[in-house]
Amino acid sequence: MTPYTLLVADIGGTRARFALLDESGAPDRVRILAVADFPGPAAAIQAYLTDVGGPALQAAAIALAGPVQDEVVRLTNGTWTFVRANLMAEFGLSRLLLLNDFTALALSLPQLTAADLHQVGGGVPIERAPKAVLGPGTGLGVSGVLFARGHWLALTGEGGHCSLAAADARESTILALARREFAHVSAERLLSGSGLPLLHRLVAEVDGRRGEPLSTAEIVARAITGDDVQCRAVIDTFCAMLGSVAGNLALTLGAQGGVYVGGGIIPRLGDIFDRSPFRARFEAKGRFAAYLAAIPTYLMLSPTPALLGAAHALADSEGCP
Repeated sequence: MTPYTLLVADIGGTRARFALLDESGAPDRVRILAVADFPGPAAAIQAYLTDVGGPALQAAAIALAGPVQDEVVRLTNGTWTFVRANLMAEFGLSRLLLLNDFTALALSLPQLTAADLHQVGGGVPIERAPKAVLGPGTGLGVSGVLFARGHWLALTGEGGHCSLAAADARESTILALARREFAHVSAERLLSGSGLPLLHRLVAEVDGRRGEPLSTAEIVARAITGDDVQCRAVIDTFCAMLGSVAGNLALTLGAQGGVYVGGGIIPRLGDIFDRSPFRARFEAKGRFAAYLAAIPTYLMLSPTPALLGAAHALADSEGCP
């Protein structure tokens, strides 16, 4: 393929990231657009190409926050809906690869360097052992990679929608309150950008405080400044619950290659995340505490790692329709 005729994209519920692949197959000319500014992916892609002056496209790999098995694709936490064949026709693509956004994120894990990561807690990765990734953004994504027959293979699933479990009496009360409103309380229901305002309200009720309605951005900002005790308590609860989910994922996958935290929320917390209950809760699995203590947990620092994974997937699909 000619350089700069291959497009990769990472489309979440809030932001869409685009890049063209350079001569080495690496993402270049990266731009980040707001999903709400466009009626669908075709309009966003066209705006991106106009901005970077890209030539006609030959192929694309698009990572999306939602299931991608059907011909009609819908974002789980967004309004975009499109038909795969129509998108191919509009841009004259010979090949269009659609993959879940966290599948793409998982494929980036073996390519990340130390500069792309910040370790939280102890542990040392075992080479070629499974790696797990999860991340609260607009929703909660979950995936992992396994090494087999000389290749890293990514998992595609919807682990963010697994049932959320309580680790103590306080969390049991929080979940009981949530179940008054929702028949099923998934991890994403509370551990996501869309869920954080709900968690804020529930924690206020459990702690006997009067909680004013706040957006996710306001909750995070107030927690960072330290001026709002309630917001800080919410973020601590958020990180603790996320640690439990991360520990469950590590046990399920045997992720002795490490557990990686992405998404748009946690990187904004800075040192608060390091001091949060996340790592302690990650290890708090009874007889398997020592097993988990040996597994490292990392915060992903790169703003566009899924583009690396999409580029890898596109190269791997060469010769496929």
